[in-house]
Amino acid sequence: MQNVVGTLRERGFIESTTHDEELETYFSQTGRKCYIGFDPTASSLHIGSLVPIMSLAHMQRSGHVPIALVGGGTGLVGDPSGKTEMRKFLTVADVNSNAQGIKNQLARFIDFEADRAIMVNNADWLTKLEYIPFLRDIGRHFSVNRMIKAESYKMRLDSDDGLSFIEFNYMLLQAYDFLKLYENHDCCLQMGGSDQWGNIVAGIDLIRRVNQGTAFGITFPLITTSGGAKMGKTAKGAVWLDAERTSTYDYYQYWINSDDRDVARFLALFTFLPMDEIRAVEKLQDADLNLAKAVLAFEATAIAHGPAAAQEAFKAAASMFGGRVIPGDLLPSSQIPRGESAQGDTVVPQSEMAQAELAQGIPAFKLFPLVGLADSGGAARRLISQGGAYVNGERVGAFDQVINDSDIKEMEIVLRAGKKRFHKIKIKA
Repeated sequence: MQNVVGTLRERGFIESTTHDEELETYFSQTGRKCYIGFDPTASSLHIGSLVPIMSLAHMQRSGHVPIALVGGGTGLVGDPSGKTEMRKFLTVADVNSNAQGIKNQLARFIDFEADRAIMVNNADWLTKLEYIPFLRDIGRHFSVNRMIKAESYKMRLDSDDGLSFIEFNYMLLQAYDFLKLYENHDCCLQMGGSDQWGNIVAGIDLIRRVNQGTAFGITFPLITTSGGAKMGKTAKGAVWLDAERTSTYDYYQYWINSDDRDVARFLALFTFLPMDEIRAVEKLQDADLNLAKAVLAFEATAIAHGPAAAQEAFKAAASMFGGRVIPGDLLPSSQIPRGESAQGDTVVPQSEMAQAELAQGIPAFKLFPLVGLADSGGAARRLISQGGAYVNGERVGAFDQVINDSDIKEMEIVLRAGKKRFHKIKIKA
Protein backbone atom coordinates (compact mmCIF):
# COMPACT_ATOMS: atom_id res chain seq x y z
CA MET A 1 0.00 0.00 0.00
CA GLN A 2 1.33 3.44 -0.93
CA ASN A 3 2.35 5.64 1.97
CA VAL A 4 -0.53 8.03 2.65
CA VAL A 5 1.77 11.06 2.37
CA GLY A 6 2.64 9.91 -1.15
CA THR A 7 -1.06 9.47 -1.91
CA LEU A 8 -1.90 12.98 -0.74
CA ARG A 9 1.03 14.42 -2.66
CA GLU A 10 0.13 12.56 -5.86
CA ARG A 11 -3.50 13.71 -5.70
CA GLY A 12 -2.60 17.38 -5.18
CA PHE A 13 -3.40 17.85 -1.48
CA ILE A 14 0.00 18.99 -0.21
CA GLU A 15 1.44 22.47 -0.52
CA SER A 16 4.01 22.37 2.30
CA THR A 17 5.26 20.03 5.03
CA THR A 18 7.40 20.74 8.05
CA HIS A 19 9.35 17.52 7.53
CA ASP A 20 9.61 15.38 4.39
CA GLU A 21 11.63 12.25 5.09
CA GLU A 22 10.58 12.04 8.75
CA LEU A 23 6.92 12.34 7.77
CA GLU A 24 7.19 9.55 5.22
CA THR A 25 8.90 7.33 7.80
CA TYR A 26 6.33 8.15 10.49
CA PHE A 27 3.43 7.05 8.28
CA SER A 28 5.14 3.87 7.13
CA GLN A 29 3.36 2.22 10.08
CA THR A 30 -0.43 2.08 10.38
CA GLY A 31 -2.49 3.45 13.27
CA ARG A 32 -0.95 6.92 13.30
CA LYS A 33 -3.07 9.85 14.48
CA CYS A 34 -3.57 13.14 12.66
CA TYR A 35 -5.98 16.01 13.15
CA ILE A 36 -7.67 18.95 11.46
CA GLY A 37 -9.67 21.68 13.17
CA PHE A 38 -13.06 22.80 11.87
CA ASP A 39 -14.41 26.24 12.74
CA PRO A 40 -18.06 26.01 13.93
CA THR A 41 -19.19 29.32 12.44
CA ALA A 42 -22.10 27.61 10.64
CA SER A 43 -24.15 24.44 11.11
CA SER A 44 -22.93 23.14 7.75
CA LEU A 45 -19.59 22.89 6.04
CA HIS A 46 -19.33 23.80 2.36
CA ILE A 47 -17.33 22.64 -0.64
CA GLY A 48 -14.44 24.85 0.45
CA SER A 49 -13.93 22.42 3.37
CA LEU A 50 -13.73 19.32 1.17
CA VAL A 51 -9.94 19.24 0.80
CA PRO A 52 -9.33 18.85 4.56
CA ILE A 53 -12.27 16.44 4.88
CA MET A 54 -11.05 14.26 2.01
CA SER A 55 -7.51 14.27 3.42
CA LEU A 56 -8.82 12.80 6.68
CA ALA A 57 -10.77 10.21 4.69
CA HIS A 58 -7.57 9.22 2.84
CA MET A 59 -5.79 8.89 6.18
CA GLN A 60 -8.45 6.49 7.39
CA ARG A 61 -8.46 4.49 4.15
CA SER A 62 -4.70 4.06 4.57
CA GLY A 63 -5.08 2.54 8.03
CA HIS A 64 -4.60 5.63 10.19
CA VAL A 65 -6.86 7.30 12.75
CA PRO A 66 -8.16 10.76 11.83
CA ILE A 67 -9.14 13.20 14.55
CA ALA A 68 -11.69 15.88 13.71
CA LEU A 69 -11.45 18.76 16.15
CA VAL A 70 -14.46 21.04 16.32
CA GLY A 71 -13.39 24.44 17.59
CA GLY A 72 -16.08 24.93 20.20
CA GLY A 73 -13.60 26.88 22.32
CA THR A 74 -11.61 28.72 19.65
CA GLY A 75 -14.90 29.48 17.90
CA LEU A 76 -15.73 31.73 20.82
CA VAL A 77 -12.57 33.74 20.07
CA GLY A 78 -12.36 33.78 16.25
CA ASP A 79 -9.45 32.88 14.00
CA PRO A 80 -7.89 35.99 12.38
CA SER A 81 -6.24 33.86 9.66
CA GLY A 82 -7.22 34.99 6.18
CA LYS A 83 -9.54 37.70 7.56
CA THR A 84 -9.19 41.46 7.15
CA GLU A 85 -11.74 42.22 9.88
CA MET A 86 -12.77 40.76 13.19
CA ARG A 87 -15.19 37.83 13.07
CA LYS A 88 -18.65 38.14 14.55
CA PHE A 89 -18.83 36.67 18.04
CA LEU A 90 -20.87 33.49 18.42
CA THR A 91 -22.81 32.45 21.48
CA VAL A 92 -22.06 29.20 23.28
CA ALA A 93 -25.43 27.85 22.11
CA ASP A 94 -24.61 28.73 18.48
CA VAL A 95 -21.22 27.04 18.69
CA ASN A 96 -22.63 23.87 20.26
CA SER A 97 -25.43 23.62 17.70
CA ASN A 98 -23.05 24.18 14.79
CA ALA A 99 -20.58 21.65 16.18
CA GLN A 100 -23.25 18.94 16.20
CA GLY A 101 -24.18 19.71 12.61
CA ILE A 102 -20.54 19.48 11.53
CA LYS A 103 -20.10 16.16 13.31
CA ASN A 104 -23.11 14.71 11.49
CA GLN A 105 -21.68 15.80 8.14
CA LEU A 106 -18.18 14.48 8.77
CA ALA A 107 -19.68 11.07 9.57
CA ARG A 108 -20.59 10.74 5.87
CA PHE A 109 -16.92 10.89 4.94
CA ILE A 110 -15.25 9.27 7.93
CA ASP A 111 -16.24 6.17 9.89
CA PHE A 112 -16.34 7.00 13.61
CA GLU A 113 -17.38 3.48 14.64
CA ALA A 114 -15.08 1.35 16.84
CA ASP A 115 -12.67 4.27 17.38
CA ARG A 116 -11.63 4.24 13.71
CA ALA A 117 -11.88 8.03 13.94
CA ILE A 118 -12.16 10.44 16.86
CA MET A 119 -14.22 13.59 17.29
CA VAL A 120 -13.15 16.12 19.92
CA ASN A 121 -14.31 19.59 20.89
CA ASN A 122 -11.64 21.94 22.20
CA ALA A 123 -14.22 23.64 24.41
CA ASP A 124 -13.72 20.64 26.71
CA TRP A 125 -10.31 21.96 27.76
CA LEU A 126 -10.06 25.58 26.60
CA THR A 127 -13.10 26.82 28.50
CA LYS A 128 -11.67 25.37 31.73
CA LEU A 129 -8.28 27.08 31.52
CA GLU A 130 -7.19 29.42 34.30
CA TYR A 131 -5.63 32.56 32.91
CA ILE A 132 -2.55 33.00 35.11
CA PRO A 133 -1.47 29.32 35.02
CA PHE A 134 -1.96 29.33 31.24
CA LEU A 135 0.27 32.39 30.84
CA ARG A 136 2.96 30.87 33.09
CA ASP A 137 2.91 27.35 31.61
CA ILE A 138 2.12 28.03 27.94
CA GLY A 139 2.41 31.74 27.18
CA ARG A 140 6.06 31.90 28.30
CA HIS A 141 7.05 29.72 25.33
CA PHE A 142 5.83 32.26 22.73
CA SER A 143 7.78 35.19 21.32
CA VAL A 144 5.67 38.21 20.38
CA ASN A 145 8.32 39.20 17.84
CA ARG A 146 7.89 35.87 16.07
CA MET A 147 4.11 35.86 16.35
CA ILE A 148 3.58 39.20 14.63
CA LYS A 149 5.64 37.98 11.67
CA ALA A 150 3.09 35.23 11.00
CA GLU A 151 1.11 35.90 7.81
CA SER A 152 -2.22 35.56 9.62
CA TYR A 153 -1.29 38.38 12.01
CA LYS A 154 0.49 40.61 9.49
CA MET A 155 -2.64 40.89 7.35
CA ARG A 156 -4.67 42.08 10.31
CA LEU A 157 -1.99 44.39 11.69
CA ASP A 158 -1.89 46.17 8.31
CA SER A 159 -5.69 46.50 8.11
CA ASP A 160 -7.70 49.52 9.23
CA ASP A 161 -9.32 47.60 12.10
CA GLY A 162 -6.04 46.18 13.36
CA LEU A 163 -5.75 43.03 15.45
CA SER A 164 -7.69 42.68 18.69
CA PHE A 165 -6.06 41.26 21.79
CA ILE A 166 -8.55 38.38 21.93
CA GLU A 167 -7.60 37.34 18.38
CA PHE A 168 -3.90 37.69 19.21
CA ASN A 169 -4.38 34.79 21.62
CA TYR A 170 -5.66 32.48 18.89
CA MET A 171 -2.23 31.11 17.97
CA LEU A 172 -1.60 30.12 21.59
CA LEU A 173 -4.94 28.35 21.80
CA GLN A 174 -4.47 26.39 18.58
CA ALA A 175 -0.94 25.43 19.60
CA TYR A 176 -2.34 24.28 22.94
CA ASP A 177 -4.89 22.14 21.08
CA PHE A 178 -2.06 20.35 19.30
CA LEU A 179 -0.25 19.84 22.61
CA LYS A 180 -3.39 18.35 24.22
CA LEU A 181 -3.97 15.96 21.31
CA TYR A 182 -0.29 14.97 21.38
CA GLU A 183 -0.47 14.21 25.12
CA ASN A 184 -3.93 12.60 25.22
CA HIS A 185 -4.15 10.84 21.84
CA ASP A 186 -0.53 10.45 20.70
CA CYS A 187 -1.37 12.69 17.72
CA CYS A 188 1.76 13.89 15.92
CA LEU A 189 0.37 15.50 12.76
CA GLN A 190 -1.77 18.58 12.24
CA MET A 191 -3.07 19.46 8.78
CA GLY A 192 -4.77 22.63 7.58
CA GLY A 193 -5.01 25.30 4.92
CA SER A 194 -1.99 27.30 3.85
CA ASP A 195 -3.17 30.18 6.06
CA GLN A 196 -2.69 27.91 9.08
CA TRP A 197 1.06 27.45 8.61
CA GLY A 198 2.04 29.79 11.44
CA ASN A 199 -0.43 28.23 13.89
CA ILE A 200 0.68 24.70 13.00
CA VAL A 201 4.37 25.51 13.40
CA ALA A 202 3.61 27.16 16.75
CA GLY A 203 2.02 23.91 17.95
CA ILE A 204 4.97 21.84 16.79
CA ASP A 205 7.34 24.16 18.62
CA LEU A 206 5.21 24.03 21.80
CA ILE A 207 5.24 20.22 21.78
CA ARG A 208 9.03 20.29 21.45
CA ARG A 209 9.45 22.78 24.30
CA VAL A 210 6.97 21.19 26.73
CA ASN A 211 7.39 17.48 25.98
CA GLN A 212 10.63 17.33 23.98
CA GLY A 213 8.48 15.58 21.38
CA THR A 214 8.49 15.55 17.58
CA ALA A 215 5.40 16.57 15.66
CA PHE A 216 4.66 17.36 12.02
CA GLY A 217 2.57 19.66 9.87
CA ILE A 218 1.02 19.57 6.41
CA THR A 219 -0.70 22.47 4.70
CA PHE A 220 -3.04 22.35 1.72
CA PRO A 221 -3.01 24.75 -1.21
CA LEU A 222 -5.89 27.16 -1.68
CA ILE A 223 -8.02 25.40 -4.28
CA THR A 224 -9.50 27.67 -6.95
CA THR A 225 -11.11 26.94 -10.28
CA SER A 226 -9.12 27.47 -13.47
CA GLY A 227 -11.15 30.65 -13.92
CA GLY A 228 -9.74 31.95 -10.62
CA ALA A 229 -12.94 31.58 -8.59
CA LYS A 230 -12.88 30.31 -5.01
CA MET A 231 -14.10 26.74 -4.66
CA GLY A 232 -17.75 26.40 -3.75
CA LYS A 233 -18.82 29.94 -4.68
CA THR A 234 -21.60 30.44 -7.22
CA ALA A 235 -23.94 33.23 -8.22
CA LYS A 236 -26.42 31.75 -5.72
CA GLY A 237 -23.86 31.74 -2.89
CA ALA A 238 -21.94 28.97 -1.15
CA VAL A 239 -22.40 25.32 -2.12
CA TRP A 240 -23.15 23.61 1.20
CA LEU A 241 -22.74 19.97 2.16
CA ASP A 242 -26.11 20.10 3.91
CA ALA A 243 -28.83 19.01 1.47
CA GLU A 244 -31.28 21.36 3.17
CA ARG A 245 -29.09 24.31 2.20
CA THR A 246 -27.91 23.07 -1.19
CA SER A 247 -30.14 20.42 -2.73
CA THR A 248 -28.59 17.19 -3.95
CA TYR A 249 -29.54 18.16 -7.49
CA ASP A 250 -27.80 21.56 -7.22
CA TYR A 251 -24.79 19.90 -5.61
CA TYR A 252 -24.55 17.47 -8.53
CA GLN A 253 -24.96 20.33 -11.00
CA TYR A 254 -22.11 22.28 -9.39
CA TRP A 255 -19.71 19.49 -10.31
CA ILE A 256 -21.21 18.83 -13.74
CA ASN A 257 -20.56 22.50 -14.58
CA SER A 258 -16.83 22.28 -13.79
CA ASP A 259 -14.43 23.96 -16.16
CA ASP A 260 -12.91 21.53 -18.67
CA ARG A 261 -9.45 22.36 -17.31
CA ASP A 262 -10.44 21.31 -13.77
CA VAL A 263 -11.96 17.89 -14.38
CA ALA A 264 -8.90 15.66 -13.85
CA ARG A 265 -7.68 17.78 -10.92
CA PHE A 266 -11.07 17.66 -9.22
CA LEU A 267 -11.37 13.91 -9.78
CA ALA A 268 -8.05 13.51 -7.95
CA LEU A 269 -9.05 15.75 -5.06
CA PHE A 270 -12.73 15.04 -4.59
CA THR A 271 -13.18 11.36 -5.48
CA PHE A 272 -11.43 8.12 -4.50
CA LEU A 273 -11.09 6.86 -8.06
CA PRO A 274 -7.62 5.44 -8.91
CA MET A 275 -5.07 7.89 -10.25
CA ASP A 276 -4.20 5.75 -13.28
CA GLU A 277 -7.83 6.07 -14.41
CA ILE A 278 -7.88 9.80 -13.65
CA ARG A 279 -4.70 10.45 -15.67
CA ALA A 280 -6.43 9.04 -18.75
CA VAL A 281 -9.05 11.82 -18.40
CA GLU A 282 -6.38 14.47 -19.04
CA LYS A 283 -6.34 13.38 -22.72
CA LEU A 284 -10.11 13.67 -23.25
CA GLN A 285 -11.85 16.50 -25.08
CA ASP A 286 -15.32 17.79 -25.88
CA ALA A 287 -18.13 15.21 -25.49
CA ASP A 288 -15.84 12.63 -23.88
CA LEU A 289 -14.75 15.19 -21.29
CA ASN A 290 -18.40 16.01 -20.56
CA LEU A 291 -18.96 12.33 -19.77
CA ALA A 292 -16.03 12.51 -17.33
CA LYS A 293 -17.74 15.50 -15.69
CA ALA A 294 -20.80 13.30 -15.13
CA VAL A 295 -18.59 10.76 -13.36
CA LEU A 296 -17.04 13.52 -11.23
CA ALA A 297 -20.50 14.81 -10.28
CA PHE A 298 -21.79 11.32 -9.53
CA GLU A 299 -18.82 10.31 -7.37
CA ALA A 300 -18.66 13.61 -5.45
CA THR A 301 -22.40 13.46 -4.77
CA ALA A 302 -22.24 9.80 -3.72
CA ILE A 303 -19.51 10.57 -1.17
CA ALA A 304 -21.31 13.59 0.31
CA HIS A 305 -24.93 12.41 0.11
CA GLY A 306 -24.84 8.66 -0.51
CA PRO A 307 -25.06 6.46 -3.64
CA ALA A 308 -28.88 6.55 -3.75
CA ALA A 309 -28.91 10.36 -3.82
CA ALA A 310 -26.27 10.34 -6.56
CA GLN A 311 -28.40 7.95 -8.61
CA GLU A 312 -31.40 10.27 -8.27
CA ALA A 313 -29.37 13.33 -9.24
CA PHE A 314 -27.98 11.47 -12.27
CA LYS A 315 -31.50 10.51 -13.39
CA ALA A 316 -32.80 14.03 -12.79
CA ALA A 317 -30.03 15.51 -14.93
CA ALA A 318 -30.93 13.00 -17.64
CA SER A 319 -34.56 14.10 -17.55
CA MET A 320 -33.54 17.75 -17.92
CA PHE A 321 -30.65 17.58 -20.35
CA GLY A 322 -30.99 14.17 -21.98
CA GLY A 323 -29.42 10.87 -21.01
CA ARG A 324 -25.66 10.41 -20.90
CA VAL A 325 -24.40 6.98 -21.93
CA ILE A 326 -21.23 6.38 -19.91
CA PRO A 327 -18.94 3.85 -21.61
CA GLY A 328 -17.57 1.01 -19.49
CA ASP A 329 -13.93 1.96 -20.08
CA LEU A 330 -14.29 5.54 -18.79
CA LEU A 331 -13.17 5.66 -15.16
CA PRO A 332 -14.29 2.03 -14.77
CA SER A 333 -14.01 2.02 -10.97
CA SER A 334 -16.94 4.45 -10.74
CA GLN A 335 -20.36 3.07 -9.82
CA ILE A 336 -22.14 5.52 -12.14
CA PRO A 337 -24.89 3.83 -14.21
CA ARG A 338 -23.53 2.56 -17.50
CA GLY A 339 -25.35 2.15 -20.79
CA GLU A 340 -28.76 3.71 -21.34
CA SER A 341 -29.62 5.89 -18.36
CA ALA A 342 -32.98 5.69 -16.65
CA GLN A 343 -34.66 9.05 -16.22
CA GLY A 344 -36.35 10.58 -13.22
CA ASP A 345 -36.85 14.01 -11.73
CA THR A 346 -37.50 13.50 -8.03
CA VAL A 347 -34.62 15.76 -7.02
CA VAL A 348 -35.19 18.50 -9.58
CA PRO A 349 -36.39 21.52 -7.58
CA GLN A 350 -40.19 21.53 -7.86
CA SER A 351 -43.37 22.76 -6.28
CA GLU A 352 -47.08 22.14 -6.61
CA MET A 353 -49.73 24.56 -7.84
CA ALA A 354 -53.46 24.12 -8.30
CA GLN A 355 -54.64 24.41 -11.88
CA ALA A 356 -57.23 26.95 -10.73
CA GLU A 357 -54.41 29.27 -9.58
CA LEU A 358 -53.19 29.50 -13.16
CA ALA A 359 -56.59 30.18 -14.68
CA GLN A 360 -56.16 33.96 -14.25
CA GLY A 361 -52.48 33.79 -15.14
CA ILE A 362 -49.36 34.96 -13.31
CA PRO A 363 -46.90 37.49 -14.80
CA ALA A 364 -43.50 35.94 -15.42
CA PHE A 365 -41.69 38.50 -13.25
CA LYS A 366 -43.81 37.36 -10.29
CA LEU A 367 -43.68 33.63 -11.01
CA PHE A 368 -39.89 33.29 -11.19
CA PRO A 369 -39.28 34.74 -7.69
CA LEU A 370 -42.21 32.69 -6.40
CA VAL A 371 -40.41 29.42 -7.22
CA GLY A 372 -36.93 30.64 -6.23
CA LEU A 373 -35.45 31.22 -9.69
CA ALA A 374 -35.00 34.93 -8.94
CA ASP A 375 -34.42 36.76 -5.67
CA SER A 376 -36.98 39.48 -6.37
CA GLY A 377 -39.30 40.90 -8.96
CA GLY A 378 -36.56 43.30 -10.02
CA ALA A 379 -34.08 40.46 -10.45
CA ALA A 380 -36.68 38.57 -12.49
CA ARG A 381 -37.20 41.60 -14.74
CA ARG A 382 -33.46 41.79 -15.39
CA LEU A 383 -33.29 38.04 -16.07
CA ILE A 384 -36.14 38.30 -18.59
CA SER A 385 -34.77 41.44 -20.28
CA GLN A 386 -31.43 39.67 -20.76
CA GLY A 387 -33.15 36.72 -22.42
CA GLY A 388 -32.39 34.25 -19.63
CA ALA A 389 -35.92 33.16 -18.64
CA TYR A 390 -37.69 30.21 -20.25
CA VAL A 391 -41.03 28.45 -19.93
CA ASN A 392 -41.15 24.90 -21.32
CA GLY A 393 -38.03 25.66 -23.32
CA GLU A 394 -39.44 28.85 -24.89
CA ARG A 395 -37.81 32.17 -24.06
CA VAL A 396 -39.98 34.61 -22.13
CA GLY A 397 -40.40 37.66 -24.35
CA ALA A 398 -41.56 40.26 -21.83
CA PHE A 399 -41.39 40.68 -18.06
CA ASP A 400 -45.19 40.86 -17.83
CA GLN A 401 -45.82 37.87 -20.09
CA VAL A 402 -48.65 35.93 -18.44
CA ILE A 403 -48.12 32.27 -17.59
CA ASN A 404 -51.45 30.46 -17.38
CA ASP A 405 -53.09 27.06 -17.75
CA SER A 406 -52.44 27.05 -21.49
CA ASP A 407 -48.74 26.58 -20.64
CA ILE A 408 -49.37 23.30 -18.83
CA LYS A 409 -47.71 20.32 -20.55
CA GLU A 410 -48.46 16.87 -19.17
CA MET A 411 -49.59 18.46 -15.88
CA GLU A 412 -46.43 20.41 -15.32
CA ILE A 413 -44.67 23.62 -16.32
CA VAL A 414 -40.88 23.69 -16.60
CA LEU A 415 -39.21 27.03 -15.81
CA ARG A 416 -35.56 27.74 -16.51
CA ALA A 417 -33.27 30.60 -15.45
CA GLY A 418 -30.09 30.79 -17.49
CA LYS A 419 -28.64 27.58 -18.86
CA LYS A 420 -28.67 25.33 -15.82
CA ARG A 421 -31.27 26.33 -13.21
CA PHE A 422 -34.61 24.54 -13.52
CA HIS A 423 -37.81 24.37 -11.56
CA LYS A 424 -40.82 22.15 -12.25
CA ILE A 425 -44.30 23.22 -11.24
CA LYS A 426 -46.42 20.11 -10.74
CA ILE A 427 -50.06 20.90 -11.49
CA LYS A 428 -52.85 19.65 -9.26
CA ALA A 429 -56.22 19.40 -10.99
